[in-house]
Amino acid sequence: MSPRARTILVATLAAVLLVTVVGPFVYINLIKDDPPARLSLEDVSTTASTDGTSSTTGAADGAEGAWTVTDGSIVGYRIKEVLFGQDSEAVGRSESVTGEVIIEGTTVTAATFEVDMTTFESGESQRDRQFEGRIMEVDQFPTASFELTQPIELGSPPADGDEIAASATGALTLHGVTQEITIDLVARLDGATFAVDGSATVSFADFGIDDPSGGPASVGDDGELEVLLVFGR
Repeated sequence: MSPRARTILVATLAAVLLVTVVGPFVYINLIKDDPPARLSLEDVSTTASTDGTSSTTGAADGAEGAWTVTDGSIVGYRIKEVLFGQDSEAVGRSESVTGEVIIEGTTVTAATFEVDMTTFESGESQRDRQFEGRIMEVDQFPTASFELTQPIELGSPPADGDEIAASATGALTLHGVTQEITIDLVARLDGATFAVDGSATVSFADFGIDDPSGGPASVGDDGELEVLLVFGR
């Protein structure tokens, strides 16, 4: 091989290395925004009164009664993926959530929520198009919902500001398929606000969702459902 041919070969290999390895590494680790932090009860602001002090309206009545989903509620997905050979994490969220929870004494007797699947955003337009189209087929399945099927025993009346850990077992309807799942939750009563933070692992195959992998992104067999529900009277 002539020196010129050898130089061209080396330059070509270097260019391929730059494009296929160095480029994606730089993009994912230095340019691409980090995925959002996990949802937390710390993301919920205590309702404030007009004079700027924390409101305790509703606290005197405790947690008992009917609560309705209010602004600040979020439903999201979090999926581990390999993008251009680099470990990454896809996160998409929607704030278009409705629902209600009913507490009688120290028992959550009923709870439902529904999310508009057409409103999820991940910060990546190509990913969102894939999510809306071939993955979740939102034209055919525009909503997802959860309905509690087993009462949740809280053990004692929630005190204002206390956090309570519980598990919610219910029917999750996603992509037109209904399956029973259990969501691990942490709940807190803050004055006029009752907030619930939780997550659960969801298997794509269980809900008839085709392999979400596509293009440069490869994912596993499941993802994480994240919920932060904020309730008011």
